[in-house]
This record gives sequence, C-alpha cells and structure tokens, in this order.
Amino acid sequence: MSTAIAPKAQIPDVAGQITYAMRSMGVAPIPRNYELFYEAYIGSNPALTRELAALGNNANQEELDTIGAKYFPRHAGRVFDDAHTRLTVELDAVLRALRQEQTTLESYNRLLGETCERISSRNHNSADLLRNAIDMLTTATGDTMAQGEKIVENVAQRSQEMDQVRKELDEYKRIANTDALTRLSNRRAFEDRLVSIFDNQLTRPTTALVLADIDHFKRINDTYGHPVGDKILATVASIIRANVRREVFVARVGGEEFALIIEGITVEEVTAACERIRRALETTPFKNSRTRIDYGPVTISLGICMGSEAADSGELYNKADLALYCAKNAGRNCYNVYQDSMQKDFTKSWLIYKN
Repeated sequence: MSTAIAPKAQIPDVAGQITYAMRSMGVAPIPRNYELFYEAYIGSNPALTRELAALGNNANQEELDTIGAKYFPRHAGRVFDDAHTRLTVELDAVLRALRQEQTTLESYNRLLGETCERISSRNHNSADLLRNAIDMLTTATGDTMAQGEKIVENVAQRSQEMDQVRKELDEYKRIANTDALTRLSNRRAFEDRLVSIFDNQLTRPTTALVLADIDHFKRINDTYGHPVGDKILATVASIIRANVRREVFVARVGGEEFALIIEGITVEEVTAACERIRRALETTPFKNSRTRIDYGPVTISLGICMGSEAADSGELYNKADLALYCAKNAGRNCYNVYQDSMQKDFTKSWLIYKN
C-alpha cells in the first residue's frame, strides 16, 4: 500500500496536561494516580471523571485509591500483599517440617551409631546385647516412620495450600492485566509484552507491532453517548480478536486505541491480517436492534512496524505510531507500513495516538 506523507500535525501534550492537573490537586505522581487521571482525561468513563473532579484540590491518597478500586479492580494491590503473606507463612511451615525431619533423622542416625558400638563391644553378653539392640532399633524405627508419615502429610497439605495461593495470584495477575470493557489485555500488559520483544534477537525481525485507532470515535461518543461508544468498543475488540490467530497478543491501550503484537510473520502476512481486520470492521453493521438506529459506518486505521526496524521498544512504538499517523492523514480506513521515507522529525512520547 502506498504511503501518504503529510505535514506534521499538532499533537496535544496529553502528558503535560495530566501532570498539570495532578500537580494542581496536590496528587502524588505515581502510576496508579496517573492512570486515574488519564482515563478521566480521555473521557471514557464519565462517572469516574465526575468523582475525580468532586475531590477538588484536597484529594488524599486514600480517596484516590477508593476510586481506583471501584473502577479498576486491578488496583487492589492489597490482594497481592495478602497472597504474598500467606505464601510466606506456608513456606515457613514447610521449612519447619523439613528441619524437624532432619532432626529426627539425625537422632536416628546417632542411635544406630551407638547400637553399632555396643554390638562391637566384647565386654557384653552377645545374646542380651543383640536382644536389647533389636528392641531399641525396632522402637526407634517405628517412631521414625510415624514421624516421617506426619511430616509427609504436613508437607503435602502445605503444598496444596501453596498451590491454591499460586492459582489465586495467577488469577489476580490476569485480572490486573485485563481491560474490563473489552476483555482484551490492557495497557500495562501491552507495555510488558512490547519490551519483551527485544529479549529475543532471533525472533525480533519477524515480530510486528500494529497500532490501530477507531476513526472519528469522538464523534460517535458525542452523538450517541458513551454507553453506545462502549458497546462499539467491545464489538470492535471482538472483531479484531476474531480475525487474527489465537496466539496473537491483542490489547486495548487507550480510549479507542488497540495494539497487536504478532510473532513469526512477514510484512506481507501482517498487511494481509490488517486488511482482513479493516474489511471485517468496515462491513459490520452497527445498528440498535430495538430502535434501528444506525451508528455506522465504523472504520479503523492501522500502523505497522516490524521489529527489525527498531533498536528498542520505544523506537518500535514510535515508528508504528508514525505509520498510524500517516494512515490517518491518508484518509483513514486504511493501513500503512513504516518506511524510512516518512517524516523523521515526527517524535512522540509513549502516550497512545489521540485524535
């Protein structure tokens, strides 16, 4: 697909505006607070925006965390702390059980040594000595076996409890990395996955980053309201997911922005996938089944960059975003592949593209 080069557009300093708002309210510049203000800024959740604004200039961290826990279940960091504490307790119990088993075995070994010395002594009657030794060993063996059974049972129980804690932690991690509206991965998961592309230099050249943005989505929200916009977001997410392989990483990384990380693919294959997504969305009717209101057409623009074109995750993101910018400027409802001939002075932070 041909690349359209357009004059550089003014990009709003979203980060600066959010930082200024946080500073004005005396809010600590920590990630979970930034996420709250980011969601409020893009207007994807009016209720959250209203509650945040109602705090005025006297917001404290407890109030912010209460709002965060209400709208973002993944903010419940205490859950991880509780699970970590439980896991620590269980591990300590297992270690105590193993140390007890070690003490028991050391005592039994000492008894065997003493018995061996007594049998080797020529100063005792052989028959009485052997009889006493057998009695002692029988008793000691029975005690050691019983103790060992208790230890095994204790360790098995603790292992089951630790496995349950591990499952809970896995589930909490899944929730923390999932976008509540679309059920796709969220921005946090995307950033981790994006960085991991450069952990393997062998697979990096055949890994593609695709950034996608719903065209004129603000117009949809302004015309039909955010509830309709949310339904359209969920539908777009399902269409994207349905038109790529199961192992492809798909995330919602902003209000109407999505990202795909596709491994083991060529440029030709990734452009075919993007065209499949674009076509599927373009031909999907967006109508209210009850009122028959037609919300469409809903289209999407996509920017593509291969891992071989970047030295690190930041550069890969910026180049894919530049390709998206050019697709938007070319008329939207299309995809574009990054090329060196694109504007090299177009720079941008890690904030996702915003209309």
